[in-house]
Amino acid sequence: MIEQLKDKKIGVMMGGLSAEREVSMNSGRAVEAALREAGYDVRPIVFAGPDIIEEIKKSGPDVIFLALHGRYGEDGTIQGLLEILGIPYTGPGVLCSAIAMDKAVTKELLMQNGIPTADFVRLTPDIFDASKLVNTLGWPVVVKPASLGSTIGMSFVYEEKDLLPAVELAFRHDDTVLLERFIKGREVTVGIVGGTALPVVEIIPQGGVYDYEAKYQSTTTRYVCPAELTERTTKVIQDLAVDVFEALRGEGASRVDFRLDEDGKPWVLEMNTIPGMTGTSLLPKAAKAAGMGFAALIETVLLEALKRHEAKAKIQG
Repeated sequence: MIEQLKDKKIGVMMGGLSAEREVSMNSGRAVEAALREAGYDVRPIVFAGPDIIEEIKKSGPDVIFLALHGRYGEDGTIQGLLEILGIPYTGPGVLCSAIAMDKAVTKELLMQNGIPTADFVRLTPDIFDASKLVNTLGWPVVVKPASLGSTIGMSFVYEEKDLLPAVELAFRHDDTVLLERFIKGREVTVGIVGGTALPVVEIIPQGGVYDYEAKYQSTTTRYVCPAELTERTTKVIQDLAVDVFEALRGEGASRVDFRLDEDGKPWVLEMNTIPGMTGTSLLPKAAKAAGMGFAALIETVLLEALKRHEAKAKIQG
């Protein structure tokens, strides 16, 4: 048990209103169980609607571990509420959360900072001629909602006949859709805790596509950590991950996802500001490879939240 946390009432917020609610509940329960086992005073807070303010006040937390995923959890809205309530919380603040949640805005910012990310075009309901736009990218393409995670609503499209159904599916989840050039190659990810990159994880789904089923339901997806890469390639990817973290004003723990093309060049896909904390989640795997157990990872993230809150209080007071 960490001295700075032993007398704290620790809220674990999970659930939420997005399509990723189930994943969030799994993350939250895992975090709650680990903190209880370590002997902490844990207060589960299930976000189910507008009564969340009353739920927070009833719980009376000194700090909140955010295990929310998706809209209203990762997009800066709950972060803004907690700022108003004056409660420390894990993960980045309002600005970073809002930027990173929108994949189009994220990619535009990465491009402005010279960070390699796949070419893309943005679709809105009034700009819907996907077949013409895709010609600027080349086949195949990835079609995905701009502000959703866990690969929900995402499709890999190899032929024009499948493009419109994929776009329509993505629009069911968001009013902005991305068409992104598909990078053929390996999928890797880098966890970052407190600005430091963890070992690289390679994801090897049996079917070649890391979709929702491969993430949360498959027993055949393989994870290699540390990834079998040269020392130089590993450093390039980790340095890029830190560059992304800093460019988006990251704080606490995040995860940056990449594709390595057939020449070994890394391309940034996105930054996840509240990485999953389930049994199959990537951040805990990377932390373990770095010698940090699950409970220690949670404690580290909570300490980061308290430090940031104290620093803000000094500036404001």
